[in-house]
Amino acid sequence: MEKEAGKLSGEIELDESYFGGKRKGKRGRGAAGKSIVFGLLERDGRVYTKVADAVSKEILMDVIRRKSRKGSVYYTDKFRSYNSLKRYGKHYTLQHTKEFKRKGRKRSVHINGIEGFWSFAKHALYNYRGVSQSNFPLYLKEMEYRYNHRKDNLLQLLIHLYFA
Repeated sequence: MEKEAGKLSGEIELDESYFGGKRKGKRGRGAAGKSIVFGLLERDGRVYTKVADAVSKEILMDVIRRKSRKGSVYYTDKFRSYNSLKRYGKHYTLQHTKEFKRKGRKRSVHINGIEGFWSFAKHALYNYRGVSQSNFPLYLKEMEYRYNHRKDNLLQLLIHLYFA
C-alpha cells in the first residue's frame, strides 16, 4: 500500500501536449521537432508529467497504470490511445467542440485543468528563451513542482532549508 501513497486518485484529467520546435508550423500530433509530453492532473490536486517518445496506447497506459490508482475517474479527449482506459476505472471522454454533461451532475466533463497546466508551463518556459532538448525534462519537472506547490509558502520552505 505504501507504493500507492504517491499515486494520483479521484477525478483525473489526462492529456498530451507538444513543446518546443525551431519554428511554428503544424500544431499538435504530428508536429515535427517538438517534444511530446503526457500529463495527469488530479482535480484540485497535483499534476504529473512525463516526456514521452510517442503517444501510443502502450506508453500512455503504462504511465497511467504506474501513476494513478485503479478505480479513479478519468477524463480525456477522444484520442484512441485512451480507449482501453475503462479497465482502470470510469472513463469519460469529451469532444472539444461540444459540451457534455454527466447525468446527475451540474459540472460538465472537461479537461480544462490539464489544459491550464500546459498553458502555465509553456508561458513560464517561454521566459527562458529556449531550452535545450537534453535539459527539457528537468525544466518540465520544475514546472510540475511549481504547480504542485503553488499554494505553499516557498519562502518559508527556503528559510527552513537554509537554517536547518
